[in-house]
Amino acid sequence: MGRPVILGNGSLTVGLDENGLVHDFYYPYVGLDNLTTARSIPHKIGIWVDGVFSWVDDGTWQTMITFDDDALIATVVMRNEHHQVELLFRDFVDDAFNAFCRQVTVHNLGTEDREVCLFFHQVFQISRAGRGDTALFVPDGPYLFDYKGRCSLLIYAQNADGTPFDQYSVGSFGVEGKEGTWRDAEDGLLSNNPVEHGGVDSVLRTNMRLAAASKTVVDYWVVAADNQYDADKIHAELLKSGLTARLQHVTTYWQNWLKVAEPHIQAFTTQQRIAIKKSLLVIKAHTDKRGGIIASCDSSIYNYGRDYYSYVWPRDGAYAIWPLIRLGYTHEPQRFFSFCRDIMHPDGYMMHKYQPDRAIGSTWHPLVHDKRSELAIQEDETAIVLYMLGEYYDASKDSEFVESMYHTFIQPAANFMTDFRDTDTKLPHASYDLWEEKFLTNTYTVAITYKALLTAARLAEVFEYPDDAVKWQDAAKEIAEHCKLLFDETRGTLVKGYLRQADGTLQYDGTLDASSAYGALMFAAPAFGSKAIRSTFSTIEKELLNSAPSGGVPRYEHDVYFASERPRLGNTWFVTTLWLAQYYLQLSRTPEAENLVQWALDHALPSGILSEQVETTTGAPLSVAPLVWSHAELINTILDLEP
Repeated sequence: MGRPVILGNGSLTVGLDENGLVHDFYYPYVGLDNLTTARSIPHKIGIWVDGVFSWVDDGTWQTMITFDDDALIATVVMRNEHHQVELLFRDFVDDAFNAFCRQVTVHNLGTEDREVCLFFHQVFQISRAGRGDTALFVPDGPYLFDYKGRCSLLIYAQNADGTPFDQYSVGSFGVEGKEGTWRDAEDGLLSNNPVEHGGVDSVLRTNMRLAAASKTVVDYWVVAADNQYDADKIHAELLKSGLTARLQHVTTYWQNWLKVAEPHIQAFTTQQRIAIKKSLLVIKAHTDKRGGIIASCDSSIYNYGRDYYSYVWPRDGAYAIWPLIRLGYTHEPQRFFSFCRDIMHPDGYMMHKYQPDRAIGSTWHPLVHDKRSELAIQEDETAIVLYMLGEYYDASKDSEFVESMYHTFIQPAANFMTDFRDTDTKLPHASYDLWEEKFLTNTYTVAITYKALLTAARLAEVFEYPDDAVKWQDAAKEIAEHCKLLFDETRGTLVKGYLRQADGTLQYDGTLDASSAYGALMFAAPAFGSKAIRSTFSTIEKELLNSAPSGGVPRYEHDVYFASERPRLGNTWFVTTLWLAQYYLQLSRTPEAENLVQWALDHALPSGILSEQVETTTGAPLSVAPLVWSHAELINTILDLEP
């Protein structure tokens, strides 16, 4: 279903679902661990008005979800005409404390005084097996406390006058046939059961009396910490300052963070400026304070596939950091490059993907192909990080940091790419393509490897390593001399790639792939030549662009990933559609580029979130939402418009 809002501070990350409910709760890393039972139910919210109870996700509520243009703060409006009640949430993760906070304005829309009870339900799964957690009521707080090992969660709510929640209940969830303690709320009363262990959930209640057409405020927060003592300290700070003050503090924090970009985006339209700032906030929400950048914190994908997107793909991270580099940010790029340096294999290459704690992530790439031992890598992931380090140097002139990466990252990566080539074609040896599907010498990978070697050679000259510079320049030159092998003269397009057979022949994959044209254009135009690039893009325009009613460009012809209508050539991707817009801009076809940018904006969720894909007929979002890479390409394309 996607996440219309992702909130975070680089350590605690919270995803709200389409009903405004907490469905993802990551701590202590962005994307790791998800402490909710995201495959089953979210943290529910209920309301009891004049003896009638309702959950806000029961289908009777109208819900609107968005987040601020200049701060990672959500606004959720829930309205129920039958109950004559509106709930207005202002949600945020505190920038200074690991606390998820919700300030709720409860509005009595009716013409009579009414008693209202608001229920907050929590269902954390700290232990990975869904067993062994403890939840209990702490009377000296008072608060609810959920813990396992070194993960502690403190839950609290209070009325506008500071009166704490008046009822609570703790019970079993998902064990012994138990649905969960949330059922205890449906009669408007809670049993005050003080403790449970195993699979657990909890509910707390606030009670208020509202005059006709009046409003009141309820504050709610969940503190995450390594132990109860640290959670208590944060809780005390929130009690002392109050959420109104914390909300203003968080607003100022995000506005100050965005000030770095402000000078670069003033000339764009209001819609474009908002899109840039919201996309920056999405990228930042997925950036762990220790350097890793998560592809997507939307765990709903796990209900339809075998794994999450909550990993650090070096490729996705490099693309995510590109617009930040262009807009003048230095802290996040430095942390990301340091992360990549630390996770690099001793032989100089990046693995498929990683967890934000630097552990190697899951993979579906085998270590053998056609009975031969092969590396389970996508070489473009190594190349794009090296190329982006050069982009960072050009933008920041940060010689001290980049030089510190020379022997630990630049040199081993460039040496690996120089050596990891076939002796006869001089092109990169086969690895898995950027879409993580095909094992071959991929045109996109060839292009970015060529550019990365030139980048390394240039940095070698800057830092006075002439032998390295010559070695890497020569390797890049040899690649350029053999790029013609990747052009299909009959069709007039760059191929997806080829696989060298045991007898030395080349088996070609002629699939029309947007990445082939984009890689050649962006990273290796001199090597491939303008004729091959223009001819390939021309075919993409004729055969892929608008090949479905929803418009846009699929990754490649006959793409079946999340295929909703197999007769179509594939679902549209924001990334590939925006790549075509970037090509148009290089040809000064600005109106056509602007149309594709507008297409992307029009297909965003109401909150401004971009998914990975768009369904072919309805234009509805598919796969994860948000996808960080989609937002990065949106920023880059808007910046390329250069008003």
